[in-house]
Amino acid sequence: MPIEKLKTFLDDHGVGYETLSHEEAYTAQEVAAAAHLPGKEVAKTVMVKVDGDMAMVVLPATYDVSLDRVREMTGAGTAELAGEAEFQDLFPDCEPGAMPPFGNLWDLPVFVDRHLREDERIAFAAGNHHELVRLAYADFERLVEPVIGELSAS
Repeated sequence: MPIEKLKTFLDDHGVGYETLSHEEAYTAQEVAAAAHLPGKEVAKTVMVKVDGDMAMVVLPATYDVSLDRVREMTGAGTAELAGEAEFQDLFPDCEPGAMPPFGNLWDLPVFVDRHLREDERIAFAAGNHHELVRLAYADFERLVEPVIGELSAS
């Protein structure tokens, strides 16, 4: 079962989704393999600090975030990866590193790599390391209203 906060949000907005169980996995690519999904359909959430403020960058499991592109896209002076200890308290209902990419539920800006738009559906961590939520990408974008751009390393 996905975390209650996300489930309630999706249900309140009438969004259809499915929950997929898989063997415990920690990296996005391991999750994709465990769930038998293409890596480009599994979205990973990378926490970054943009001029010291926390933000989510969401990109396909098979991609790496480009901090230079995040900085350019946001117009920030600095963009750096956030350490788990810096953000785990923001997501008390999630296992460390398994937060879903719905930053709007935690008042965080969300930046999405444009490559996620290439698939009709996306799957992402459901707040733990053994379940995914899968839904239409269009629903995700409509509900989260992320900033879309080229955020992956070439």
